[in-house]
Amino acid sequence: MKALLHRHRELCEQAVDSLEIAAGLEAHGVTDRTAARFRHRDVFSLAEELYARVPRTGERGPATEPLPAPRVRADWVLLTLLPGALGTATVAGLRLAHGQPRLLTALAGILAVALATRAALRRGPLAGPSGPPAWHTANATRACTFWLLGYALLGDGLLHAVVTGGPDALPTGAPDGPWPTATTPALALTLACAPAAWCAHLLTAGARRRLAGSRGLEDFTAASRPLLLGTFALFVGALTALLVMCGTVLHESVASPQTLALGALLLLARLLTVHHHRHAPAVLLGAAAATEAVALALPTVARLTGWAVPAAPVRTLVHAWGAAAVPALACGTAALALLLHAVRTLTQASAHAPTGAPE
Repeated sequence: MKALLHRHRELCEQAVDSLEIAAGLEAHGVTDRTAARFRHRDVFSLAEELYARVPRTGERGPATEPLPAPRVRADWVLLTLLPGALGTATVAGLRLAHGQPRLLTALAGILAVALATRAALRRGPLAGPSGPPAWHTANATRACTFWLLGYALLGDGLLHAVVTGGPDALPTGAPDGPWPTATTPALALTLACAPAAWCAHLLTAGARRRLAGSRGLEDFTAASRPLLLGTFALFVGALTALLVMCGTVLHESVASPQTLALGALLLLARLLTVHHHRHAPAVLLGAAAATEAVALALPTVARLTGWAVPAAPVRTLVHAWGAAAVPALACGTAALALLLHAVRTLTQASAHAPTGAPE
């Protein structure tokens, strides 16, 4: 016991309660079987003894009561509604404007939505951890996210035009133009920022309640898995409803498969980032973006070189299932991989270790 205490003394001294020690021990590979060697029934019981053995000074004293649930605050609620409101205003402006004003409206709207989304991701349940991420990881994740959102707006129309011999003109912002712009998926994704924040809040609050009520790591994992899957399903259902609503109002194609896949991918990537898992989201967002970029590049290369072989897989896929098959396949595969990773990592107590006052 003394050796274990010495090895994890810093964790025990800085912990605000025994639950934080239990989560930290799990992150270091300590299991219930390990705790049994120290004559404890589980890691939680072992953590309570370690917490009691470490002397403390100052104001910090024993705090074994359940972790406080994160509060719903008006500032982050309003911030998550702002991207959808600005997106709606932008789409309305595009429908009313023509010519040069339409282009200016689109540029101003994209900039406003980007800034509003950034603000929403800095407060509340979607806010990332306080520690600075690696520079290359943060920039790669941001660039891939911008690409995926841009492709949702313009990619299907561009891919169809490239495969059929175009494009012959720049996008006009109209769904029936030579380079169709998919405003329904883009608007639905901006509106989905609010349900994404609520789902993240429900996951955090539910995980803290289960962490306080569990008596073993396996118990917590078993209780957290349906919570995570239920939260994920709730978001997908909300995004589906938003897609149907936007498609009905705008009289456009709903584009459900690729938009749902992208929305699921972005939600899982953000949940993992919030809970200190940045590497997997960066890799899989990059893989999805690279797949879409390659799908656009191969037909272009084939046209320039006159060699049709590189573009054959893309042309076959587009002719069989339509241009939407490329983002649906790319984002769907990445989202499935992230979901499996999230089920393994976000159901561990270490992913929900308390790091201070709740939001």
